[in-house]
Amino acid sequence: MLELKRRRWANVAAIYCFLLLFSIAFMGPFVFALLSSLKDNPTEWPPSLVVNQLKPSNWTAAYRLAKEGGGSGLFGGFGPGGELSFEISYYTPPGQEPAPPEIVIPRRVVGGAVQALRVEYWAADYVQVVNLEEVERQPAGEGLLTTYRFTLRNTAGVALAEVPMDLTVPMRQQYVAATLTPNRIERLGRTQSWNNVSAGLLPYVFANYARVFRENYSASTGKQLFALWIRNSLFLALVRVVTTLVFASAAGYALARLEFPGKGAIFAFLLLSMMIPGQVTFISNYLVLRDGIFGLSRLFGVPTLLNTYTGLIVSGLVGASSVFIMKQFFERLPASLEESARIDGAGTYTIFFRIMFPLAKPALGALTILTFQSVWNEFFWPLVVITSPADKYPLTIGLLNLQRAYGAATFDWGPILAGTFISALPVVVLFIVFQQYFVEGISFTGTKG
Repeated sequence: MLELKRRRWANVAAIYCFLLLFSIAFMGPFVFALLSSLKDNPTEWPPSLVVNQLKPSNWTAAYRLAKEGGGSGLFGGFGPGGELSFEISYYTPPGQEPAPPEIVIPRRVVGGAVQALRVEYWAADYVQVVNLEEVERQPAGEGLLTTYRFTLRNTAGVALAEVPMDLTVPMRQQYVAATLTPNRIERLGRTQSWNNVSAGLLPYVFANYARVFRENYSASTGKQLFALWIRNSLFLALVRVVTTLVFASAAGYALARLEFPGKGAIFAFLLLSMMIPGQVTFISNYLVLRDGIFGLSRLFGVPTLLNTYTGLIVSGLVGASSVFIMKQFFERLPASLEESARIDGAGTYTIFFRIMFPLAKPALGALTILTFQSVWNEFFWPLVVITSPADKYPLTIGLLNLQRAYGAATFDWGPILAGTFISALPVVVLFIVFQQYFVEGISFTGTKG
């Protein structure tokens, strides 16, 4: 008996270890990409899991510096007449006298030339460096560890959104620690650079995420493009979910419960359409939209459905797989429900809307997730149909624009990774909300009672 228990626990432990390794292999790249989306330099080599933005000491420092400077501890800012103190420590090797850093407030902004055009007040014109002093010197190995303190003062009558800073020391004098970890260390370690020493907690931690919204705007309307892309994708996904649930449930119920001529042929055609890849019908679908569905759209003054949301919605009102899922579900429900309702005088529409449709919640929940995910992540067909302007793009096409803006020219992958994870959030939230219905719907539609 004892030996049997040991074998059982050994099997459980083996299965647990296997699932743990599988989850690490499956989720490892996802977690690494998520951590990289927070980094200043996601392409650093060798790669590291250490992220300065996730260090509690930097959280405290970012909050305190912004608060001390007269801004918001959470959202940053450097208020009029505000002052903030900063400390930095260097290691000086033996035989070399420690030298205080050269402090420069550069005329620099994250995001390059496009963002520079939108800056109204430059910190370089108003921020003064005062009271630079050596506060501590102590032995460190064979050399010295020296700490300096200085104060930044805002002489402007307005609040400054960003305060970049560069500190430079002589060769061989090595950076050790600072009030806030620098965003970059350059020139063989001589220069330490900060994008914004008064960023505040949230802009410091989620800098790349803020850049996605702040740096992408429409040249014609001036609106933030990323927010528009999210709204466009949400609109298209919700409309497609509603149309799919309505048409798929009605068609599935008709194929499963009603008897009419050609029912078998229609179901066979349905199965056949599921076997044809979309690339085969791509050109014909494009021509149908180009001609306004055989010219019918011209009756409403619309010569073509290309570059319109109507074209995207009409071309995907409902999918064959969605009808098949609902048909399988309705076939599993007991026929006695309908028979009892018909004895009580209920008609077909009453049975469907008041009995069958409410019972279809598991299948409808699964269909909601599958449809929303499919439309939210759809790329090829919207890329063909929606061509301009950028304000009309769904999020997937917008992410392609991010890749062109940040990846190809500047090799700045932080905003691209941030935008990708923002795009994944709605699907994750939807699955969490509907996961019970999803599991039930898949199990119900997979068997026939």
